[in-house]
Amino acid sequence: MIPTVSPAMDGGADTGTRAPLLPETDPRSAAPAARQKQRPPSTTVLCAVVPYLLLLGLTVVMVCKFQHEGQGAAAMPAAGVEVAASRGVAEGVSEKSTAPLLGGAGGDVSDYAWTNAMLAWQRTAFHFQPPKNWMNARGIGVIVPIFFSASPDPNGPLYHKGWYHLFYQWNPDSAVWGNITWGHAVSRDLVHWLHLPLAMVPDHWYDANGVWSGSATRLPDGRIVMLYTGSTAESVQVQNLAEPADPSDPLLREWVKSDANPVLAPPPGIGIKDFRDPTTAWRAGGGGSNNGSSAAWRVAIGSKDRDHAGLALVYSTEDFVRYDPEPTLMHVVPGTGMWECVDFYPVAADPAAGAEDGLETSEPPGPGVKHVLKASLDDDKHDYYAIGTYDAGTDAWTPDDAGIDVGIGLRYDYGKFYASKTFYDPVLRRRVLWGWVGETDSERADILKGWASVQSIPRTVLLDTKTGSNLLQWPVVEVENLRMSGKSFDGIALDRGAVVPLDVGKATQLDIEAVFEVDASAVEGVTEAEVGFNCSTSAGAAGRGLLGPFGLLVLADEDLSEQTAVYFYLAKGTDGSLKTFFCQDELRSSKANDLVKRVYGSTVPVLDGENLSVRILVDHSIVESFAQGGRTCITSRVYPTKAIYESARVFLFNNATNVHVTAKSLKIWELNSAYIRPYTGSL
Repeated sequence: MIPTVSPAMDGGADTGTRAPLLPETDPRSAAPAARQKQRPPSTTVLCAVVPYLLLLGLTVVMVCKFQHEGQGAAAMPAAGVEVAASRGVAEGVSEKSTAPLLGGAGGDVSDYAWTNAMLAWQRTAFHFQPPKNWMNARGIGVIVPIFFSASPDPNGPLYHKGWYHLFYQWNPDSAVWGNITWGHAVSRDLVHWLHLPLAMVPDHWYDANGVWSGSATRLPDGRIVMLYTGSTAESVQVQNLAEPADPSDPLLREWVKSDANPVLAPPPGIGIKDFRDPTTAWRAGGGGSNNGSSAAWRVAIGSKDRDHAGLALVYSTEDFVRYDPEPTLMHVVPGTGMWECVDFYPVAADPAAGAEDGLETSEPPGPGVKHVLKASLDDDKHDYYAIGTYDAGTDAWTPDDAGIDVGIGLRYDYGKFYASKTFYDPVLRRRVLWGWVGETDSERADILKGWASVQSIPRTVLLDTKTGSNLLQWPVVEVENLRMSGKSFDGIALDRGAVVPLDVGKATQLDIEAVFEVDASAVEGVTEAEVGFNCSTSAGAAGRGLLGPFGLLVLADEDLSEQTAVYFYLAKGTDGSLKTFFCQDELRSSKANDLVKRVYGSTVPVLDGENLSVRILVDHSIVESFAQGGRTCITSRVYPTKAIYESARVFLFNNATNVHVTAKSLKIWELNSAYIRPYTGSL
């Protein structure tokens, strides 16, 4: 057993004994090995599943044996849950299932014996999720799902009369996609959420197949309008208008759909299933809620053309009921396919003029303002953004660098993160971003545990004025209020091939901030170029290179049979230049086989004089990581079977062959639960 490093505040920074991390792995064989036991999914349709869900719960009760508390939970039955092969595509939205990915690898994806303890542990503590919908079956020791829930996209976030509001697509009847309604929750601080009754349900012909993504706009007179996509009874995508029934209600508990719905239908040349997700409206003349200009409002809607080019349409409106199409497209990028969940907002570009603040959506273009255009690509299920210039006269947007345009360049997050949405917070003058973090397990496992999907931690978004070419994303400051006990480690030396356990106590809810320093002389001494490295095609943390990988292992068990690695990897070019990669390795995150496990990552800009820094939020089955102040971000869903509860550990490691690394500063806090629950109080 490797001695554990004690925190500096508890008695010094002893570096402990180091041992080799893992054997070197051939990257050509690593990824397939992680998926060998998976098989193609069942093709049974969803409608055949629903009538048997309650029967499933009864079956679980019958087959699971009673075990005394503290001795572990009974295993879930290995078979008997049939799920459909695909979610969403036939309805006209993006794929909502991991089944095609699991099925494509071959093998058996339904034979892992998940236990109640494993499944219960996956529930997050401070990430937003819909109500838990479980019941404890007394006397049997089994948790049985009575209701099921799945939650995709965040919608219509806003601040109103002291409360932050989050709406989200929710299936209140099942742990898989379908029957899309709008859930609703409120918070005073973006962390501690209270569930409210459903905001909108599919109860009209124009949204009979689902109340899909939408956005809120606050008008100068205080009126709130919500535009959302409805899928009609004939699966035509149309845009609809809703408003609060009582705007004086701080909780906005009731919503009324307009008699004018639908207010927009697909225009000529646009497919009936390719017209969705309206943005927050803005005033092109800069007449936002601050100055009351009479300029028409603009709304952008995502689509694609017949040549598979992704695009954003723009409409103008005075009253949100009647709309005129703008004569030119806001932007189009060939080959990127359907643009979902388009977002468009300004960012401050002048450090001397308060670039640390977010900007209201109708902030006019100018010397100190850039505009971000973001699209969620239906083709690959990633969120891409680009920074550019908005022409208010033509409603056209032009990227600063066409080589990293929307859909072919930068991403918000290089892991599991999609269908994101921002809003402007007038209280703290910031722009806040949410993303939908779906599951990467099987739908069978989701049905067994009774829920699916979480929202990312809300992040502030700013332009990185040091580089001028990327955004900075960082967890909202309120997350720090969850910090409880903290431990500090300084100056831990990491020799080549080292792994160092850290004494951090409970390790399933953590906030980690780390700074690494690399031996500059060793880097200079490396003359061999490594031009082909890529996080996603590498062997992950087990693949040894000259100058990496090195970083942290979280949600690891004591013998490292399970681990999620968050790390840096340095690679030299043929000209001697140094490129820094930031990666997150899920390949060894779980012993379970019915999972999609990948290595995520990308390059991260590192400026002269900067050390390498990372912040990691660990919350049971989700790991969110932010490198170099949020220049590159990665989110993973992981499902350990051993590294859970008291068995979870944290390690430092350096698996490079030619460089010595020092963990210059390391701070780790245990985080409290956000205690997300139904609203029961009175105002």
